[in-house]
Amino acid sequence: MNFAHTDPALRAVVARWAAPSDRDKLNTLLDRLGADAGGRLDALAATADKNPPVLQQFDRDGERIDRIAYHPSYQELCRAAYSEYGLSALSHRGGLHGWDDVPPHLVKYLASYVFVQAEFGLACPVSMTDAAARTLRMFGDPDVFGPWIDALTSTDPDGAMTGAMFMTEPQAGTDIARTETRAERDGDAWRLTGKKWFASNPDADVIVTLARFPGGDDQSTRGVGMFMVPKVLANGERNSYTIDRLKDKLGTRSMPSGEVSLTGAYALQVGELDRGFRQMAEMVNTSRLSNAMRSSALMRRAVRDAVDHTRERVVFGKALFDQPLMRATLLPLALDAEAALALVAYSAQCLQAADAGDDSAGALIRVLTPLAKHYICKRARVVTGEAMEVRGGNGYIEEWAHARLVRDAHLGSIWEGSSNVIALDVLRCMRKLGAHHRLADTMRGVLAGLGPDCGPGADVLRRRWNDLVAEGDLLVAGDDDTAQAGCARYANELARAAMATLLYDLADFAITSGSGYRSLLVANAYLSGDTGHLCGAALDHLAAVVDGTDVVAEAAEAAQAAAPRSDSATGVLL
Repeated sequence: MNFAHTDPALRAVVARWAAPSDRDKLNTLLDRLGADAGGRLDALAATADKNPPVLQQFDRDGERIDRIAYHPSYQELCRAAYSEYGLSALSHRGGLHGWDDVPPHLVKYLASYVFVQAEFGLACPVSMTDAAARTLRMFGDPDVFGPWIDALTSTDPDGAMTGAMFMTEPQAGTDIARTETRAERDGDAWRLTGKKWFASNPDADVIVTLARFPGGDDQSTRGVGMFMVPKVLANGERNSYTIDRLKDKLGTRSMPSGEVSLTGAYALQVGELDRGFRQMAEMVNTSRLSNAMRSSALMRRAVRDAVDHTRERVVFGKALFDQPLMRATLLPLALDAEAALALVAYSAQCLQAADAGDDSAGALIRVLTPLAKHYICKRARVVTGEAMEVRGGNGYIEEWAHARLVRDAHLGSIWEGSSNVIALDVLRCMRKLGAHHRLADTMRGVLAGLGPDCGPGADVLRRRWNDLVAEGDLLVAGDDDTAQAGCARYANELARAAMATLLYDLADFAITSGSGYRSLLVANAYLSGDTGHLCGAALDHLAAVVDGTDVVAEAAEAAQAAAPRSDSATGVLL
């Protein structure tokens, strides 16, 4: 099994958004990683899930050590992620996998997407390590943090470090203004005292965290600074904090999350004190996009396993895959997985442009990130659950991957801000940046460039974007209670419209590049399903949808949506 070879959505986004100069190198990397993820890494992940880490607080002499013992399977997964594939280094270093320069962000996100289909839990520390290096580079003094950044982005197992982000406290999760951890000056450094309640990768070498500083506003996030806490001090001694216990979690069992007490821990200031939370938001937003990527990977793995099962399982004399109701069950799951990856890949391209100084792309990624995080992470819970049911009773048994995928999928909607927090962030983007106008203008531009084969779908989506802009304006202009109550549903509609638009972009590219009409079938079927229709043409050609084989133009056209949605996402427009 090669997870890259059995993923038509992956092949489509590589063809569309990878630059020609990157495509061969990227495909080589994905082929190698796909085979590894489908074999060795998948087996290691199953073992690591059954053998979670153990906290050793004291040594045999009674000395406090706070050491976490990992199963060898997890340690081998770490070597693969950090060293063999350099997933946390790909956005920082050249010289990896054939690239002389730093590869584009798309490479990291797609490689990580394949890896996560085998192992979800480890992807959290990998993402935080990547995000910590990015944050220290953006806001830290290079003379101070240069060595730490080098270690965080190293692929040398003897010198590499991992990162973590400690934000949540017992009384302060969403509301950072309630942070109680205190920072006190100690020469050129600081000492931090407080308790962090949900700290994933708690034994990380580099911790980025928040604390209140003297003289800061106690009622506002402006009184919260950002600090870097090293695990080990320059003299080789352990820093002054304890890991009080590890969390007994529903999912991500392979990776430890714990409760940490900072007891005068040595820390270095990062950036401007009164902009700590704004700076930390950069790390959070990077992690949010990674969350969406991980959830899309879980969807793909769940759909692949479900499809494989239905092709092997014979019921009443016929394979499940060939039975009409099962096809109607599988089709929307496959379409959701493909649409999710399209949004993640497009967002990676926007982030690349934003980092290169494109202000328009920067504003666009500011809203695409919470949209992707909000919709894809919630949808993954549905897709993995439905896929588990496809296997029947065995799907509920931990010997198959389905149960683990369902357990892990529920965390995506909680990590880095629960869904309601993310929806409110979308509303904030709308109010401050007119984000719904910017997104709609960008997507209309995509639609304007489509060829005639995509015309009927483009017409539907143009009307939808016009309606969404009008509805968004009413939402923003109305009273705050109505806006808050409706923003989650509205965010979902923005995300689905964006994904539908991007699927047509992929379809147009496939047609014009001579790759056939299969992607148009997918785009039409997704939009048709979004308008409440069960797409008969896609049901008839389900094998092409899930395998990536081509269809004739007439089959793709038969899946066209009949009409745009007429209902309202939020209740503002009726």
